[in-house]
Amino acid sequence: MAARSSSPSTSSKIQLPEVHFSENGDIRYLHLSSPWIQGSMLIKKPYDIELEYVQRMMAWLLFMPPEDVAGAHAMQLGLGAGTITKFCYKKLKMTCTAIEINPGVLHACRGWFRLPPDDERLRVVIADAAQEIRSPEWTGVVDALQVDIYDHEAASPVLDTLDFYKDCHALLSPNACMTVNLFGRSSSYDESVQKIMAAFGEDAVWAFKPTREGNTIVLAQRTPSRPKREQLMEVAERIEAKYGLPATKWLRVFKPVRK
Repeated sequence: MAARSSSPSTSSKIQLPEVHFSENGDIRYLHLSSPWIQGSMLIKKPYDIELEYVQRMMAWLLFMPPEDVAGAHAMQLGLGAGTITKFCYKKLKMTCTAIEINPGVLHACRGWFRLPPDDERLRVVIADAAQEIRSPEWTGVVDALQVDIYDHEAASPVLDTLDFYKDCHALLSPNACMTVNLFGRSSSYDESVQKIMAAFGEDAVWAFKPTREGNTIVLAQRTPSRPKREQLMEVAERIEAKYGLPATKWLRVFKPVRK
């Protein structure tokens, strides 16, 4: 299935940054007109997740029954180096939709970062995510939503409004989760979390402690739940054994925002 293009009016109004990559040892990095890292890939293990914060973007696995993962629908807003899309597609056997505004990023992912071509389980839509997610096509059909949208300066999230998070909420199936990367020199974590809570409800929001690099991953549930730590640990152990993610370590630094 070919990537769908955005409307001419969307692309003509936006100056898109150039895409390039660099390498350091066994790791390849994606950049957008700046030294800031927009994604990475282990060259010898292209379908693994290398960066810690990206691993944490998979924390929705803690809330999805293991038997429901394969065949569920994962959506990524912001393709980056295609890391999450590749992991969900290859490792988790999910149906994947990625929405990316920059055609150059898709070209880089296919040429440099081993993103498979579109097929019946993988679709890349070239569009402005803020507009695309309002399409009725996506309402209520996403089981895992991952949001990681930054400009080339990585200063703050490109999309971080209450209306945007309400639109994200509308995408989700009843037991789905959204994970968001909050990072940036000018962004306000507290303000972002308040918007997410306003869209999802105070009881629905969980958060990790920041990584050393300053990335804070926030998770919001479509339907709030508070599983006991013993239950979460049991699920985390299965995630770690099956997918190689450090899920048991997540529980040391992951908790509800409101107790």
